[in-house]
Amino acid sequence: MKVNELLTQIKNNNINPIYLVLGKEDYLINEIKKHFVELIPEEERTMNFASYDMESQNIATAVGDAESLPFFGEKRLVVVNNPYFLTGERSKSTLDHDIDSFIEYVNHPVDSTVMVIMAPYGKLDSRKKVTKQLKNNAEVIDLTKLDDRAIQSYVANNIKSNGYTVEGDALQELLGRVSNDLSSAMNELPKLFLYCQKDKVITKNSIDSLVAKSLDQNVFDLIDYVMKKDSKNAIDLYRNLIVEDQEPLQINAVLLSQFRLLLQVNVLSRKGYSQGNIAEKLKVHPFRVKLAMQNVRKYQFSSLRDAYLGLVDVEEKLKSTPESPELLFQMFTLKFVDNQIG
Repeated sequence: MKVNELLTQIKNNNINPIYLVLGKEDYLINEIKKHFVELIPEEERTMNFASYDMESQNIATAVGDAESLPFFGEKRLVVVNNPYFLTGERSKSTLDHDIDSFIEYVNHPVDSTVMVIMAPYGKLDSRKKVTKQLKNNAEVIDLTKLDDRAIQSYVANNIKSNGYTVEGDALQELLGRVSNDLSSAMNELPKLFLYCQKDKVITKNSIDSLVAKSLDQNVFDLIDYVMKKDSKNAIDLYRNLIVEDQEPLQINAVLLSQFRLLLQVNVLSRKGYSQGNIAEKLKVHPFRVKLAMQNVRKYQFSSLRDAYLGLVDVEEKLKSTPESPELLFQMFTLKFVDNQIG
């Protein structure tokens, strides 16, 4: 089930007994929680709404609450957070969860209770009996499958519902600056609404003024300058990142990661892999692969390799010498421009 379908279902009070919300999209998770809580009248929430964290509370406690009839109301809402026992992940928790009682409840839920399981994970362990039973009996909202189009549509609809329009490619600029992260984009909108409240039009200029580029986005620009052998702009941007309190080792780590991705995408795309296949094989966000595929055609494999090896050398020196990070990057850039790396 898609998020918009779920929100419509809640609005129409057409509710199922059990929901499983899978994924790490914080903004949508909070929106879903908010709409479920609004099912319970405010004056009834003390008695008919409870939230449990599986890292510190036993699932049996949540099940016991779910089995109780609502107190002077029509519905009881039970939210189960962080159900790590549905995954293959290890947890610091030493709780011995009563999984059998949970499976029994999942198979025979109470009609007057709405149980919402919030699973902030990339995937669940489908081999486990408890996971299989839950998926068979719950309405599943999978936030892990939000693609670029769905994120763009969600942000665009929110802008429209607030009475604003967005100019030309300004929406793409906004999403690019937040690395296509929905939660980050939605957090930027209130500032843009306030800034553009006179004309009700969000422009690229307003985004330039208000929305800072992420480190990843700055690194993409940095890579472009390096690969174009534009040493002046590369060094200036690196210097600005240092002034903005970005850690040199972190900058270099992101640079290495992006160059590694460009090399991998270069190889896999030449073998005929699609964007989705590459993202799945490399286990990286599809948006990063999309950007890499847009850029990799401009660069020669040998130049990407030489730059990557040069940055490996920079990392070693950052960790083992007292030399200035800015000087190390400057030396790397100038050597690369003069083809002395590799």
